[in-house]
Amino acid sequence: MRRSDGVRWWRRGRGGDLGRWLLRGPAQVMFLGDARTGAVFCLALATADWRYGGYALGGAALGTGTARLLHVARDRVERGLEGYNSCLVALWCAVFLGPGRPSTALLAAAGCVVTTVATAAVVRLLRVWRLPPLTLPYCLLAGAVTIAAPAFRRVRPHDAGLAALPGPATGPTGPHPDELWRAFFRNISQVFFLEQWYAGALLLVGLFLAGRVVGLLACAGSVTGILTAWALGAPAAGIADGTMGCNAVLVAIALCGVFLAEAPATLLYALLGAATATAVTPAVAHLLAPSGGRAFTWPFVLTTLCFLVAARSFPRLTGRPPAPDEARPQLPGATARTA
Repeated sequence: MRRSDGVRWWRRGRGGDLGRWLLRGPAQVMFLGDARTGAVFCLALATADWRYGGYALGGAALGTGTARLLHVARDRVERGLEGYNSCLVALWCAVFLGPGRPSTALLAAAGCVVTTVATAAVVRLLRVWRLPPLTLPYCLLAGAVTIAAPAFRRVRPHDAGLAALPGPATGPTGPHPDELWRAFFRNISQVFFLEQWYAGALLLVGLFLAGRVVGLLACAGSVTGILTAWALGAPAAGIADGTMGCNAVLVAIALCGVFLAEAPATLLYALLGAATATAVTPAVAHLLAPSGGRAFTWPFVLTTLCFLVAARSFPRLTGRPPAPDEARPQLPGATARTA
């Protein structure tokens, strides 16, 4: 029987190549296609719980494998772009539903397969506006599971509901000096839902392994998140545990060097975006309060997409003039002005 080209290509990719493609899935959470960074990321997750590393890598494998079986474009599979959202979905299930329960593993596996479908839909939808999917597929899946979980006892066998109505901030607003350096690393570890500062430190090592610039941008995003949250009077606990600043780390990396060229102007723009994502985080959490108030990476997604669309009007950031219809907007029937 003659094997299809897709099957032959998949077989050729076994071994070292396949391993690199899978490891690029966790690395692409931070926009990196470096398999070494993906390996360090999995190791960092394993320092918190060895099962977390397994879920992350297994999720990336399921997402990548499903995409390949559906004949998704080869370059997306090879670069890990079909593995990072499924990696986050599987890891989220492990962290918030318990890694040792069989129902969690089954739900994570099903979620990874569905994530591939959601990724394809989001990629096609946002392609119209030439925008990246980011972690939007993960946000949609994790949000749906969070809302539905209390209705299924095998998924979430807890008596208490998730709803938590928003209220005014209380408690001290300035974290203890001993907590500041931990918050710096937790802002990075919370990208993968972990509070362990040492996991964040190892993740940062992985970033520097991929490149000095991306490591420094992660540091700048973390510091910006801490300073913004403190300046706005956020509760010290939210600053210290990293939940206020984790989205700032992703935005800083995305807007300087990934989707916009590295330059002093884009660096300032990226840090402005990081500060904005920090301010948006409690707004998203309050909006999602009826389902538990978890912001996921929605602040990062919303802020980055907004700033990328706006950047097209700023030639200083993109290096090219706005499109003609953007440069001279007119009302219907109006005649062009001559200077």
